[in-house]
Amino acid sequence: MGCEIPVRHEDVIKLQLVDAGLVECLLEVVAQTVDSDREEDVAQLKTASDLMVLLLLGDESMQKLFEGGKGSVFQRVLSWVPSNNHQLQLAGALAIANFARNDGNCIHMVDTGIVQKLLELLDRHVEEGNVTVQHAALSALRNLAIPVVNKSKMLLAGVSDVVLKFLKSEMPPVQFKLLGTLRMLIDTQADAAEQLGTKAKLVERLVEWCEAKDHAGVMGESNRLLSALIRHSKSKDVVRTVIQGGGVKHLVTMATSEHMIMQNEALVALGLIAALNLDCAEQDFVGANLVQVLHKLLTDEHSAPEIKYNSMILICSVMGSEPLHKEVQSLAFIDVVSSLRSDENKTVAHQASLTEQRLTAQS
Repeated sequence: MGCEIPVRHEDVIKLQLVDAGLVECLLEVVAQTVDSDREEDVAQLKTASDLMVLLLLGDESMQKLFEGGKGSVFQRVLSWVPSNNHQLQLAGALAIANFARNDGNCIHMVDTGIVQKLLELLDRHVEEGNVTVQHAALSALRNLAIPVVNKSKMLLAGVSDVVLKFLKSEMPPVQFKLLGTLRMLIDTQADAAEQLGTKAKLVERLVEWCEAKDHAGVMGESNRLLSALIRHSKSKDVVRTVIQGGGVKHLVTMATSEHMIMQNEALVALGLIAALNLDCAEQDFVGANLVQVLHKLLTDEHSAPEIKYNSMILICSVMGSEPLHKEVQSLAFIDVVSSLRSDENKTVAHQASLTEQRLTAQS
Protein backbone atom coordinates (compact mmCIF):
# COMPACT_ATOMS: atom_id res chain seq x y z
CA MET A 1 0.00 0.00 0.00
CA GLY A 2 1.34 3.44 -0.91
CA CYS A 3 1.21 6.13 1.76
CA GLU A 4 0.24 9.03 -0.48
CA ILE A 5 -1.37 12.01 1.18
CA PRO A 6 -4.99 12.13 0.06
CA VAL A 7 -6.02 15.34 -1.69
CA ARG A 8 -9.45 16.46 -0.55
CA HIS A 9 -12.07 15.75 -3.18
CA GLU A 10 -13.40 19.35 -3.02
CA ASP A 11 -9.89 20.72 -3.66
CA VAL A 12 -9.63 18.72 -6.86
CA ILE A 13 -12.99 20.08 -8.00
CA LYS A 14 -11.91 23.65 -7.17
CA LEU A 15 -8.79 23.21 -9.27
CA GLN A 16 -10.79 21.78 -12.16
CA LEU A 17 -13.21 24.72 -12.00
CA VAL A 18 -10.29 27.17 -12.09
CA ASP A 19 -8.73 25.30 -15.02
CA ALA A 20 -12.07 25.35 -16.83
CA GLY A 21 -12.13 29.15 -16.72
CA LEU A 22 -14.85 29.67 -14.10
CA VAL A 23 -12.89 32.52 -12.53
CA GLU A 24 -12.99 34.65 -15.66
CA CYS A 25 -16.76 34.14 -15.86
CA LEU A 26 -17.19 35.16 -12.22
CA LEU A 27 -15.07 38.30 -12.68
CA GLU A 28 -17.18 39.17 -15.71
CA VAL A 29 -20.41 38.80 -13.70
CA VAL A 30 -18.96 41.06 -10.99
CA ALA A 31 -17.97 43.69 -13.54
CA GLN A 32 -21.45 43.67 -15.09
CA THR A 33 -23.44 43.84 -11.85
CA VAL A 34 -21.30 46.00 -9.56
CA ASP A 35 -22.95 49.34 -10.38
CA SER A 36 -26.51 48.07 -10.51
CA ASP A 37 -29.17 48.42 -7.80
CA ARG A 38 -31.50 45.85 -9.35
CA GLU A 39 -32.32 43.11 -6.89
CA GLU A 40 -31.30 40.24 -9.18
CA ASP A 41 -28.00 41.95 -10.03
CA VAL A 42 -27.21 42.44 -6.34
CA ALA A 43 -27.94 38.74 -5.76
CA GLN A 44 -25.77 37.74 -8.74
CA LEU A 45 -22.89 39.90 -7.53
CA LYS A 46 -23.09 38.25 -4.11
CA THR A 47 -23.14 34.73 -5.58
CA ALA A 48 -20.26 35.42 -7.97
CA SER A 49 -17.99 37.02 -5.35
CA ASP A 50 -18.85 34.34 -2.74
CA LEU A 51 -17.97 31.62 -5.25
CA MET A 52 -14.71 33.37 -6.01
CA VAL A 53 -13.76 33.28 -2.32
CA LEU A 54 -14.81 29.63 -2.13
CA LEU A 55 -12.43 28.68 -4.98
CA LEU A 56 -9.58 30.23 -2.99
CA LEU A 57 -10.16 27.82 -0.09
CA GLY A 58 -8.39 25.09 -2.08
CA ASP A 59 -4.62 25.32 -1.61
CA GLU A 60 -3.71 24.49 -5.19
CA SER A 61 -6.41 26.62 -6.80
CA MET A 62 -5.44 29.53 -4.51
CA GLN A 63 -1.74 29.22 -5.38
CA LYS A 64 -2.52 28.97 -9.09
CA LEU A 65 -4.55 32.20 -9.01
CA PHE A 66 -1.92 33.99 -6.89
CA GLU A 67 0.73 33.40 -9.59
CA GLY A 68 3.50 34.75 -7.38
CA GLY A 69 1.43 37.87 -6.72
CA LYS A 70 1.46 38.75 -10.41
CA GLY A 71 -1.80 36.99 -11.29
CA SER A 72 -4.42 39.13 -13.03
CA VAL A 73 -7.12 37.44 -10.93
CA PHE A 74 -5.25 38.33 -7.75
CA GLN A 75 -4.94 41.96 -8.92
CA ARG A 76 -8.65 42.16 -9.82
CA VAL A 77 -9.71 40.80 -6.46
CA LEU A 78 -7.46 43.34 -4.74
CA SER A 79 -9.25 46.13 -6.58
CA TRP A 80 -12.47 45.06 -4.80
CA VAL A 81 -11.14 46.17 -1.39
CA PRO A 82 -11.33 49.95 -2.02
CA SER A 83 -14.69 49.68 -3.85
CA ASN A 84 -17.81 51.32 -2.41
CA ASN A 85 -19.74 48.07 -2.50
CA HIS A 86 -19.87 46.29 0.89
CA GLN A 87 -20.25 42.88 -0.71
CA LEU A 88 -17.11 43.39 -2.82
CA GLN A 89 -15.16 44.84 0.12
CA LEU A 90 -16.08 41.73 2.08
CA ALA A 91 -15.13 39.33 -0.72
CA GLY A 92 -11.86 41.20 -1.33
CA ALA A 93 -10.85 41.04 2.34
CA LEU A 94 -11.82 37.35 2.58
CA ALA A 95 -9.85 36.64 -0.58
CA ILE A 96 -6.73 38.29 0.89
CA ALA A 97 -7.20 36.20 4.07
CA ASN A 98 -7.34 33.09 1.85
CA PHE A 99 -4.29 34.08 -0.22
CA ALA A 100 -2.47 34.70 3.09
CA ARG A 101 -2.24 31.02 3.97
CA ASN A 102 1.51 30.56 3.53
CA ASP A 103 4.54 32.66 4.46
CA GLY A 104 5.67 33.34 0.91
CA ASN A 105 2.33 34.83 -0.10
CA CYS A 106 2.07 36.84 3.13
CA ILE A 107 5.54 38.34 2.73
CA HIS A 108 4.88 39.27 -0.89
CA MET A 109 1.53 40.88 -0.04
CA VAL A 110 2.92 42.97 2.81
CA ASP A 111 5.80 44.13 0.57
CA THR A 112 3.35 45.25 -2.11
CA GLY A 113 1.28 47.51 0.15
CA ILE A 114 -1.84 45.46 0.78
CA VAL A 115 -1.81 46.37 4.47
CA GLN A 116 -2.56 50.01 3.65
CA LYS A 117 -5.62 48.97 1.59
CA LEU A 118 -6.94 46.89 4.50
CA LEU A 119 -6.33 49.70 7.00
CA GLU A 120 -8.18 52.19 4.81
CA LEU A 121 -11.04 49.71 4.55
CA LEU A 122 -11.16 49.26 8.32
CA ASP A 123 -11.07 53.02 8.84
CA ARG A 124 -14.20 53.30 6.71
CA HIS A 125 -15.95 50.83 9.02
CA VAL A 126 -15.06 52.16 12.47
CA GLU A 127 -18.24 54.18 13.03
CA GLU A 128 -21.47 52.30 12.28
CA GLY A 129 -19.32 49.76 10.49
CA ASN A 130 -20.30 46.57 8.72
CA VAL A 131 -19.40 43.78 11.18
CA THR A 132 -18.72 41.15 8.49
CA VAL A 133 -16.32 43.50 6.69
CA GLN A 134 -14.56 44.34 9.98
CA HIS A 135 -14.22 40.64 10.77
CA ALA A 136 -12.88 39.79 7.29
CA ALA A 137 -10.34 42.63 7.22
CA LEU A 138 -9.07 41.73 10.70
CA SER A 139 -8.80 38.06 9.64
CA ALA A 140 -6.66 39.10 6.69
CA LEU A 141 -4.39 41.25 8.89
CA ARG A 142 -4.03 38.46 11.44
CA ASN A 143 -2.91 36.00 8.74
CA LEU A 144 -0.52 38.52 7.20
CA ALA A 145 1.09 39.07 10.63
CA ILE A 146 2.14 35.42 11.03
CA PRO A 147 5.60 35.56 9.32
CA VAL A 148 8.16 37.16 11.67
CA VAL A 149 9.52 39.51 8.97
CA ASN A 150 6.06 41.03 8.48
CA LYS A 151 5.46 42.01 12.09
CA SER A 152 7.71 45.06 12.31
CA LYS A 153 6.63 46.25 8.84
CA MET A 154 2.97 46.02 9.82
CA LEU A 155 3.58 47.77 13.13
CA LEU A 156 5.38 50.58 11.26
CA ALA A 157 2.39 50.82 8.90
CA GLY A 158 0.24 51.61 11.96
CA VAL A 159 -1.76 48.38 12.10
CA SER A 160 -2.03 48.30 15.90
CA ASP A 161 -3.42 51.86 16.03
CA VAL A 162 -6.19 51.08 13.56
CA VAL A 163 -6.98 47.73 15.21
CA LEU A 164 -7.27 49.43 18.62
CA LYS A 165 -10.12 51.60 17.26
CA PHE A 166 -12.27 48.46 17.43
CA LEU A 167 -11.72 47.94 21.17
CA LYS A 168 -15.13 49.47 21.72
CA SER A 169 -16.82 46.83 19.54
CA GLU A 170 -19.50 44.78 21.29
CA MET A 171 -19.39 42.05 18.63
CA PRO A 172 -17.62 38.87 19.86
CA PRO A 173 -16.41 37.81 16.36
CA VAL A 174 -14.73 41.22 15.91
CA GLN A 175 -13.32 41.14 19.45
CA PHE A 176 -11.91 37.66 18.81
CA LYS A 177 -10.12 38.66 15.58
CA LEU A 178 -8.89 41.94 17.07
CA LEU A 179 -7.25 40.05 19.95
CA GLY A 180 -5.71 37.46 17.63
CA THR A 181 -4.30 40.17 15.35
CA LEU A 182 -2.67 42.04 18.24
CA ARG A 183 -1.28 38.81 19.68
CA MET A 184 0.28 37.87 16.32
CA LEU A 185 1.75 41.36 15.89
CA ILE A 186 3.55 41.54 19.24
CA ASP A 187 4.96 38.01 19.15
CA THR A 188 8.77 38.54 19.55
CA GLN A 189 8.29 42.35 19.25
CA ALA A 190 9.39 43.72 22.64
CA ASP A 191 8.89 47.43 21.89
CA ALA A 192 5.40 46.95 20.51
CA ALA A 193 4.46 44.70 23.46
CA GLU A 194 5.66 47.41 25.83
CA GLN A 195 3.79 50.19 24.02
CA LEU A 196 0.54 48.23 24.01
CA GLY A 197 1.00 46.74 27.48
CA THR A 198 1.27 50.15 29.10
CA LYS A 199 -2.04 51.35 27.59
CA ALA A 200 -4.33 51.18 30.63
CA LYS A 201 -7.46 51.36 28.42
CA LEU A 202 -6.40 48.26 26.48
CA VAL A 203 -5.49 46.32 29.63
CA GLU A 204 -8.81 47.25 31.28
CA ARG A 205 -10.73 46.02 28.23
CA LEU A 206 -8.74 42.76 28.21
CA VAL A 207 -9.51 42.20 31.88
CA GLU A 208 -13.20 42.82 31.14
CA TRP A 209 -13.12 40.28 28.28
CA CYS A 210 -11.30 37.74 30.49
CA GLU A 211 -14.67 37.53 32.27
CA ALA A 212 -16.71 36.96 29.07
CA LYS A 213 -18.06 33.61 30.22
CA ASP A 214 -20.49 33.40 27.26
CA HIS A 215 -17.70 33.71 24.72
CA ALA A 216 -14.97 31.17 25.43
CA GLY A 217 -12.99 32.23 22.35
CA VAL A 218 -12.85 35.90 23.38
CA MET A 219 -12.07 34.93 26.96
CA GLY A 220 -9.20 32.64 25.91
CA GLU A 221 -7.70 35.18 23.48
CA SER A 222 -7.88 37.98 26.09
CA ASN A 223 -5.99 35.88 28.59
CA ARG A 224 -3.41 34.93 25.98
CA LEU A 225 -2.88 38.54 24.91
CA LEU A 226 -2.56 39.68 28.53
CA SER A 227 0.12 37.04 29.06
CA ALA A 228 1.82 37.85 25.73
CA LEU A 229 2.13 41.55 26.59
CA ILE A 230 4.13 40.58 29.69
CA ARG A 231 6.12 37.74 28.12
CA HIS A 232 7.28 39.65 25.06
CA SER A 233 7.95 42.99 26.76
CA LYS A 234 9.48 41.64 30.00
CA SER A 235 8.77 45.18 31.18
CA LYS A 236 8.25 46.43 34.72
CA ASP A 237 5.84 49.09 33.43
CA VAL A 238 3.68 46.52 31.64
CA VAL A 239 3.63 44.34 34.77
CA ARG A 240 2.54 47.35 36.83
CA THR A 241 -0.22 48.20 34.30
CA VAL A 242 -1.52 44.61 34.40
CA ILE A 243 -1.47 44.49 38.22
CA GLN A 244 -3.27 47.85 38.49
CA GLY A 245 -5.79 46.80 35.84
CA GLY A 246 -6.73 43.69 37.85
CA GLY A 247 -5.21 41.17 35.45
CA VAL A 248 -3.27 39.00 37.90
CA LYS A 249 -6.19 36.86 39.06
CA HIS A 250 -7.07 36.00 35.44
CA LEU A 251 -3.53 34.80 34.74
CA VAL A 252 -3.69 32.58 37.85
CA THR A 253 -6.99 31.12 36.56
CA MET A 254 -5.40 30.68 33.12
CA ALA A 255 -2.70 28.51 34.74
CA THR A 256 -5.47 25.98 35.46
CA SER A 257 -6.70 25.87 31.83
CA GLU A 258 -7.17 22.47 30.18
CA HIS A 259 -4.88 23.65 27.35
CA MET A 260 -1.23 23.04 28.20
CA ILE A 261 -0.01 25.88 25.97
CA MET A 262 -2.24 28.36 27.84
CA GLN A 263 -1.16 27.01 31.23
CA ASN A 264 2.45 27.51 30.26
CA GLU A 265 1.95 31.02 28.88
CA ALA A 266 0.24 31.94 32.16
CA LEU A 267 3.01 30.50 34.35
CA VAL A 268 5.75 32.30 32.40
CA ALA A 269 3.85 35.61 32.70
CA LEU A 270 3.25 35.05 36.43
CA GLY A 271 6.95 34.26 36.86
CA LEU A 272 7.83 37.61 35.27
CA ILE A 273 5.31 39.42 37.48
CA ALA A 274 6.88 37.81 40.57
CA ALA A 275 10.41 38.59 39.39
CA LEU A 276 9.72 42.20 38.39
CA ASN A 277 7.20 43.41 40.98
CA LEU A 278 6.44 40.93 43.74
CA ASP A 279 5.56 43.63 46.29
CA CYS A 280 2.71 45.02 44.18
CA ALA A 281 1.43 41.61 43.10
CA GLU A 282 1.59 40.00 46.55
CA GLN A 283 -2.03 40.74 47.57
CA ASP A 284 -3.40 39.56 44.21
CA PHE A 285 -1.36 36.36 44.40
CA VAL A 286 -2.73 35.63 47.88
CA GLY A 287 -6.29 36.53 46.83
CA ALA A 288 -6.15 34.27 43.77
CA ASN A 289 -4.74 31.31 45.77
CA LEU A 290 -1.63 31.14 43.58
CA VAL A 291 0.27 28.86 45.98
CA GLN A 292 -2.61 26.35 46.13
CA VAL A 293 -2.83 26.37 42.32
CA LEU A 294 0.91 25.64 42.03
CA HIS A 295 0.61 22.86 44.60
CA LYS A 296 -2.17 21.29 42.53
CA LEU A 297 -0.11 21.55 39.31
CA LEU A 298 2.92 19.94 40.93
CA THR A 299 0.98 17.06 42.49
CA ASP A 300 -1.05 16.30 39.35
CA GLU A 301 0.57 13.42 37.46
CA HIS A 302 -0.99 14.69 34.22
CA SER A 303 0.96 17.96 34.35
CA ALA A 304 3.42 18.28 31.46
CA PRO A 305 7.16 18.63 32.28
CA GLU A 306 7.25 22.33 31.32
CA ILE A 307 4.29 23.00 33.63
CA LYS A 308 6.10 21.37 36.56
CA TYR A 309 9.32 23.20 35.68
CA ASN A 310 7.71 26.64 35.46
CA SER A 311 5.64 26.03 38.61
CA MET A 312 8.85 25.36 40.56
CA ILE A 313 10.51 28.47 39.12
CA LEU A 314 7.49 30.45 40.29
CA ILE A 315 7.60 28.94 43.79
CA CYS A 316 11.20 30.12 44.11
CA SER A 317 10.20 33.61 42.88
CA VAL A 318 7.43 34.09 45.45
CA MET A 319 9.57 33.05 48.43
CA GLY A 320 10.58 36.68 48.92
CA SER A 321 7.04 37.47 50.07
CA GLU A 322 6.26 36.69 53.70
CA PRO A 323 2.58 35.68 53.34
CA LEU A 324 3.31 33.57 50.25
CA HIS A 325 6.34 32.00 51.92
CA LYS A 326 4.11 31.01 54.87
CA GLU A 327 1.61 29.37 52.50
CA VAL A 328 4.41 27.43 50.79
CA GLN A 329 5.54 26.12 54.19
CA SER A 330 2.04 25.23 55.36
CA LEU A 331 1.38 23.15 52.24
CA ALA A 332 4.53 21.06 52.75
CA PHE A 333 5.89 21.87 49.29
CA ILE A 334 9.23 20.44 50.24
CA ASP A 335 7.79 16.88 50.11
CA VAL A 336 6.20 17.45 46.71
CA VAL A 337 9.39 18.91 45.30
CA SER A 338 11.72 16.23 46.67
CA SER A 339 9.58 13.53 45.07
CA LEU A 340 10.10 15.30 41.72
CA ARG A 341 13.87 14.94 42.06
CA SER A 342 13.48 11.46 40.61
CA ASP A 343 11.26 12.68 37.72
CA GLU A 344 12.05 10.96 34.39
CA ASN A 345 12.46 14.39 32.81
CA LYS A 346 16.03 15.55 33.54
CA THR A 347 15.17 19.28 33.44
CA VAL A 348 12.33 18.80 35.92
CA ALA A 349 14.51 16.64 38.20
CA HIS A 350 17.31 19.24 38.14
CA GLN A 351 14.91 22.12 38.89
CA ALA A 352 13.39 20.04 41.73
CA SER A 353 16.73 19.69 43.48
CA LEU A 354 17.43 23.44 43.06
CA THR A 355 13.97 24.26 44.41
CA GLU A 356 14.42 21.87 47.31
CA GLN A 357 17.70 23.61 48.26
CA ARG A 358 15.95 26.96 48.10
CA LEU A 359 13.04 25.80 50.26
CA THR A 360 15.38 24.15 52.77
CA ALA A 361 17.54 27.27 53.05
CA GLN A 362 14.48 29.44 53.68
CA SER A 363 12.51 27.17 55.98
